[in-house]
Amino acid sequence: MKVWRHVFKAPRRVVSIKRRRHTSLLKRQLVMIKLALEQEKKETKEMLFTYKRYTLRQASSDEMKIANKQFLDVLKGLGIGVVAVLPFAPITIPIVIKLGKWLGVDILPSSFNEQHTIISDKKSLDQ
Repeated sequence: MKVWRHVFKAPRRVVSIKRRRHTSLLKRQLVMIKLALEQEKKETKEMLFTYKRYTLRQASSDEMKIANKQFLDVLKGLGIGVVAVLPFAPITIPIVIKLGKWLGVDILPSSFNEQHTIISDKKSLDQ
């Protein structure tokens, strides 16, 4: 009797463990997306502030270069947003990103790149 009980009990435990593992992985990925979106929001606010200062002739050329890079990131985000609206988006977005990497074109905004996120996290920890 115990043998049969163990045989039937083990698959449920394995399924439960796998489900928890996938849930924790999903939560971790959602937190990473949240942090990237927060970074984009902060950089976009700085960009708008720099453009406002530019209209008053108070922004330097270095600040304008940084603001223009951020503006390109905003346009990249809008491009991904357009692809997200299309049917079969869970399939098309990874294909578009992979195709962009294959062609050497950066499709994602800079805050979604792992290297940029790690560098910005180190900077925020230093402050």
